[in-house]
Amino acid sequence: MPDDNQKMTMHDRVTAVLQGEKPDRLPFIDRIEIWYRSKARDGTLPEQFKGMNLNEIHQAVGIGRQKFSPPYAFKLHDVEVIYTFENKVIFRESEPVTEYFPAQWAPHQVPRDKAGSTIIEYIAPVGKLRLKYEVAESMVALSGVEPYLMEHLIKTEEDFRTAEYIIEHAEIVPQFDKILADEQDLGHNGFVVPCLHRIPFQQALLEYLGEIPLFTALYDSPQLLDRLIYLLDQQLVEILHQMTDLPSIYVEFGDNLDGMMTNPKLFEKYSLPYYQKYTEILHEQGKKVGSHTDGNVKPLLQLLAESSLDVCESFSPAPLTECTFQEAWETWKNGPMIWGGFPSPILEERTSEEQFREFVHRILETVGSQNIILGVGDMVLGNNLIERVEYIAKAVENHFLEE
Repeated sequence: MPDDNQKMTMHDRVTAVLQGEKPDRLPFIDRIEIWYRSKARDGTLPEQFKGMNLNEIHQAVGIGRQKFSPPYAFKLHDVEVIYTFENKVIFRESEPVTEYFPAQWAPHQVPRDKAGSTIIEYIAPVGKLRLKYEVAESMVALSGVEPYLMEHLIKTEEDFRTAEYIIEHAEIVPQFDKILADEQDLGHNGFVVPCLHRIPFQQALLEYLGEIPLFTALYDSPQLLDRLIYLLDQQLVEILHQMTDLPSIYVEFGDNLDGMMTNPKLFEKYSLPYYQKYTEILHEQGKKVGSHTDGNVKPLLQLLAESSLDVCESFSPAPLTECTFQEAWETWKNGPMIWGGFPSPILEERTSEEQFREFVHRILETVGSQNIILGVGDMVLGNNLIERVEYIAKAVENHFLEE
């Protein structure tokens, strides 16, 4: 830890907290890309930020920059992929290298800058699978909001078998150099989060089947669902063992966990033992492990305390979800650590300035000098007031001076 005359960087503070050490003050770090793109697109970027890049705006506002970055990709052997936007083929490749199969989030893959439908076909020797994403006009205006998944990958029993073939023939391609490049780009005011796949059940729920089809499959096709989860588990275990050479102290599952969908009964069967197995592998590598838990985790508070996760990242308390900050703080005294805590609705005009400030200071009074990584859950949005983000940053710094 630096001496009294040397101020820690935001990267130093996050690292210290993750390692159980005391920083010079609590880190305040998150993502403001959507806010930035929205303001730049509609010409309302505040004057003081014009001409600045995103890193410089983060620095000026006082919030560190968090960035998710995939440490690996997949080469899909024996597969041809075709992207069609509004009935026009925009991309076609055999045996592509792609990140996060089957979800496709990269802007060059699914257009986000114009309204319309993108259809993605995966053609394998045993069958063909199809995804469909939709971008509405209102989503274009928000600049950066993820395209809406209208059609999931698996719709029939035959689709299960085609998905199995693709998973079994996919090659894991490490891209640790991308993590290092992103770290250099962010500098000392940022922290790169190597983002792993969702755990198998969350993949099945959010990417392969969708909510209602998955619940149907639990009763009508349990063997097929169990086989899919088994293969995804085997693939993820292989990925985790490859993380040994990743020079990062922290990795995270991009789970988007919500206790209303992955309810306690399902969590106990399909999440808890998997988290415990995966964290054991990663802890042996000296890494801390988090999960992107931006949904309502109130039903899962105690189970998450038993999960062996080190961090619940993007924790989004009331009024964004039903779970209050205090409920999570009390239940997770022995872990997992909170990363987040300030819900984005308090940054909107509909929340009065008095209510906003009261919320901020109540959180800081609750945490005291105990370790936490403060951030905005899920992120700073286009309709959020950047002045309130600046206020939080100053309040966090003053909170340290008062401690």
